[in-house]
Amino acid sequence: MQRITINPNQIQNTLITLTSPQQHYLYRVLRLQEGDKFIAMDGMGKWWLSQLNITDAQILQEIAVDNELPIAVNLIVALPKGNGFDDIVRYCTELGVTCIAPVIGDRTLLKPSSQKLQRWKRIASEAAEQSERTQIPKILEPIDFKQSLSSFDNSEKYICVARRNSPHLLYYLQNQDNKQVTIATGTEGGWTEKEIEFALQNGFKTVSLGNRILRAVTAPIFAMSIISAASEV
Repeated sequence: MQRITINPNQIQNTLITLTSPQQHYLYRVLRLQEGDKFIAMDGMGKWWLSQLNITDAQILQEIAVDNELPIAVNLIVALPKGNGFDDIVRYCTELGVTCIAPVIGDRTLLKPSSQKLQRWKRIASEAAEQSERTQIPKILEPIDFKQSLSSFDNSEKYICVARRNSPHLLYYLQNQDNKQVTIATGTEGGWTEKEIEFALQNGFKTVSLGNRILRAVTAPIFAMSIISAASEV
């Protein structure tokens, strides 16, 4: 059944007031007709089976769904060049990420605009709908890498590094009880030594993602895949 994300303030009693873009999406893109059913989701854990009227929808019943990971996962990602961050947001949302914090590191080339942030939020919403998630991950404002490190103090914290004798991320995941994980992945060329040392001073552990050198876009998706698989086994 087709799904769309709504804002909770669109609901009055049992009616959902649909915005013009939502009406266009339901009628023109999804080809639904008046009287057809679809699922409305608020991106914060609630789903409703709804029936389409002309400019609104009738809530028929609430649907109990729990498709989220058993742990919260925060990704700190140094912005890659080009549009690579679009893919990171899309695929990590599908894999169950809770929060993505884009950061500007010493080797970051991209200087994102406010329009980029809105685009990433839209991609996260679309990916959450597609993958039948109940939660839409938070996409934070891009900030300096060092500023971001104090934002996730109540979690197990890891920074991915290459060419260091560090334990594999999977080793730590199999030996931890914390229900919140934060992992940082670098940009092209990896983290600088100063950035790694600063992360260690702020409670991060260095981890490996294997013997191969991964691209800046591949690393966070691979890390998220490992976390998702390890937490759901």
